[in-house]
Amino acid sequence: MKKNLFYKIFFSYLVIISLSFLLLDLFLREEVEKNLTSQIETEMMSYAKIIDLSPREKITEQIGEMANISNCRVTLIDARGKVFADSEKDVTQMENHSNRPEVQEARLKGSGKSVRFSSSLNIDMLYVAVTIRNGEKINGYVRLARPLHDVQKVIQKMYESILGASAIAVIVSLLIALFISYRLAEPIRAMERFTEKLRQGEPVGAILLNTADETKKLADNINFLVEELKDKIRIANEEKSKLMTALTSMTEGVLIINAQGLIEFVSPVLGDMLSVRYEDVFGKTLMEAFRSAELQKILTEFKRTGENITREITLDMAEAVILNVSVSAVHGYPQEDKTMIVFHDVTRLKKLEKVKEDFVANVTHEIRTPLTAIIGYLETIKNGAIGNIDETKKFVDIILNQAERLNRLVEDLLTLSHIELKELKFNFENVSINAAITNVISLVEAKAKEKKITIHNNVRENFPMIRADKDKLTQIFVNILDNAVKFTPESGRITIVAKEADAYTAVSISDTGIGVPRDEIQRLGERFYRVDRSRSRDLGGTGLGLSIVKHLMIAHGGRMEIESELGRGTTVFLLFPLAKKEQNKVPL
Repeated sequence: MKKNLFYKIFFSYLVIISLSFLLLDLFLREEVEKNLTSQIETEMMSYAKIIDLSPREKITEQIGEMANISNCRVTLIDARGKVFADSEKDVTQMENHSNRPEVQEARLKGSGKSVRFSSSLNIDMLYVAVTIRNGEKINGYVRLARPLHDVQKVIQKMYESILGASAIAVIVSLLIALFISYRLAEPIRAMERFTEKLRQGEPVGAILLNTADETKKLADNINFLVEELKDKIRIANEEKSKLMTALTSMTEGVLIINAQGLIEFVSPVLGDMLSVRYEDVFGKTLMEAFRSAELQKILTEFKRTGENITREITLDMAEAVILNVSVSAVHGYPQEDKTMIVFHDVTRLKKLEKVKEDFVANVTHEIRTPLTAIIGYLETIKNGAIGNIDETKKFVDIILNQAERLNRLVEDLLTLSHIELKELKFNFENVSINAAITNVISLVEAKAKEKKITIHNNVRENFPMIRADKDKLTQIFVNILDNAVKFTPESGRITIVAKEADAYTAVSISDTGIGVPRDEIQRLGERFYRVDRSRSRDLGGTGLGLSIVKHLMIAHGGRMEIESELGRGTTVFLLFPLAKKEQNKVPL
């Protein structure tokens, strides 16, 4: 409702009133003029008849007085049209009046009138004439004349009176129109203010109007609709809140496409699932948003068949994401054809299945190899080799080595199992990194000397302590240094460095060994994974060492990182969280 509604109503009244008085003026002016002229004519005719009743001699003598009384020019004309008396002019100079219209009409009807220009007075005149009779015989005529401007003055005076009254009526009417316009517009303005607040979301109560007309009913209807709207909005918000809670708590991502094929809803879970690449997808088609021919094909098939479809697709990202996609119709929108796509991230599940398959295959292979050797040599001894003491001793040594290898494999598997099931107990205390490394170096030093490998411990003695389980920390360093010695050729070098960086204490163990191909570094730490399987097995490794290190580092609140280049060596970074300052002191 515009704020000029009041003016519209007021000006409507103004136009109606103005037109009414204009039309009244047009018709009234003519009627007033007609009536006043008729009255003047009647008055003049009456004076003429009164004069006619007087004797001719007396009329001639008193013609001036009669002219003053009647306020008219009085002229006496004989039967032949000759003027024998006039109140204003010398009769000797006046022409015969028998041909005058009023005289002609009076001769025929007894009285006559006309309006014409008077050549003697040079003005427009109103004339009336009556006959002077003696029985049936016409002896002459009495004519009265009055200037027309005198008639107009009377008419104008009367009209001014009417116009004044009309002006007062117009003013009163406009004041009444102003009041009525305000009374009509004010309830509507009140409803406008109310609905504007409602539109802007401001808190509103109800419209209260002191009226008893249709605006009161309209206000009541608006109040009712507002209450209904509030209830519906509250219910819709509650339903929306429940829906959003359900969608955000789901592990699956949800996407809804409207009838035009444009994305109109994406659950937060889907955004987290697919990373920032698919954040701004609102208002786009499925192909524009995901650039996946597989996904578009599934949607096209659903549109064609109308049946729910579940497929597995792979999205190409920095790391491939495997999704289980379900496409179905959205019910509850009879006038709109909406489609819902549910995404379930099965990437980790697929990876776990692959790891499980690899684990079973590797465990089977790793256990079968030493068992085959043990069984084979035992059968050889059983079949007669026991008689040869030297051969029997050699076979027993091989069987013992294979049994020890099998025992190490079982122990490593048990260790991993205990770590993953959180059954391994840790005793955290302040541990000197230098002391722990020095102790481990003594354990691998013999193997290193056999290959003429030098180990440089560059960790200073007063390096700040870390919070760790001493035994598990020894196990971590043993695995890393043992690998470094195994895979470093003769006359190689192993360097150990420690420093504090950001929120971690970083221990790096670098070797000049054979290195690892760049595309296989990310797989280091997987169970039974070996870069060179045959060589690793010959060196006595189980393929579980780095996996144990990775899980033990996680248990310490840290992590393991590896950098390597084929043929140029490997560096393993062990990142331990910094200990608290009051605990991070080296004893004197």
